[in-house]
Amino acid sequence: MSTEWKLRIKLFIQRFWQPTSACMTCMPGSWGNIMSLSHWVIAFHTGLLTGLLAVILTFTPAAKLYSHRYGNALIVGLLTMLGDAYAHASHYRIPYVEHIVTGVISGLLALAASYLFEDRARRVRAAWSRVFG
Repeated sequence: MSTEWKLRIKLFIQRFWQPTSACMTCMPGSWGNIMSLSHWVIAFHTGLLTGLLAVILTFTPAAKLYSHRYGNALIVGLLTMLGDAYAHASHYRIPYVEHIVTGVISGLLALAASYLFEDRARRVRAAWSRVFG
């Protein structure tokens, strides 16, 4: 398998967990319904669609944004908004508020992950060694 496709698979996995986590966070009653199968199905649909859109974008010039921390977070947030809007109707009274909030949370998760996991998770390993010696 070429390195290009390995990077696309890695990108899909990253773009799957961020929107799924954001969707579970932003749905009303999500933390109270963490064991609800219907919430997990909606979150997985959002994550799958966002991951697929992210991989499709690698075939376009927009793929350059993935190499920049803030561009990556912006793309992830926008794709999550699209994926969430397509996966389900908003649970809030005002249409699209849930989808926008989910996209913002997903973008923030991508930004936080870019800081924590850069350079083979140097910051995480340093904090681990400080705490556990």
